[in-house]
Amino acid sequence: MIFETSLRKDSSNMDMKIGNSLPDITLKNQDNELVTLHDFIGKNPLVIYFYPKDETPGCIREACTFRDQFENFTEIGAQVFGVSSDSVSSHKRFATKYRLNFQLLSDPDKKAEKAFEVPRRLLGLLPGRVTYVFDKKGQLIHEFNSSLYPAKHIREAMEALKKAS
Repeated sequence: MIFETSLRKDSSNMDMKIGNSLPDITLKNQDNELVTLHDFIGKNPLVIYFYPKDETPGCIREACTFRDQFENFTEIGAQVFGVSSDSVSSHKRFATKYRLNFQLLSDPDKKAEKAFEVPRRLLGLLPGRVTYVFDKKGQLIHEFNSSLYPAKHIREAMEALKKAS
């Protein structure tokens, strides 16, 4: 049994909620290039998914499902980003091995995890698996949190983007 728990403070305004703005975060991608998420506001809807670790079964399945559906996301103008605390070099190996066609962002200091208020699981020991969908204006239109169904994140994100367009 997996226990979902959050390390957030007891403040009701701490959660990312529908309508919240995209956090202003800059991280390095698997090619060691800086990516500033705010640069996409006004240009593209964003799908930003947080995952626990490169090379783990659920994360491989999730990344490969995003890869296989990537064309569907680009057809509606969306950019996809995977985020974990793994290093740039780990992301490079992971992206190369599985031929990932989207960017993986390295968050070693967990600044993005904190800014997005990603809940942790297993008594706060493990990073969560959460997908956030933002419209072109940078407003949160959908959030999906499930560690048990990694491939479902892709379907949820696509449905939210189609509904918003």
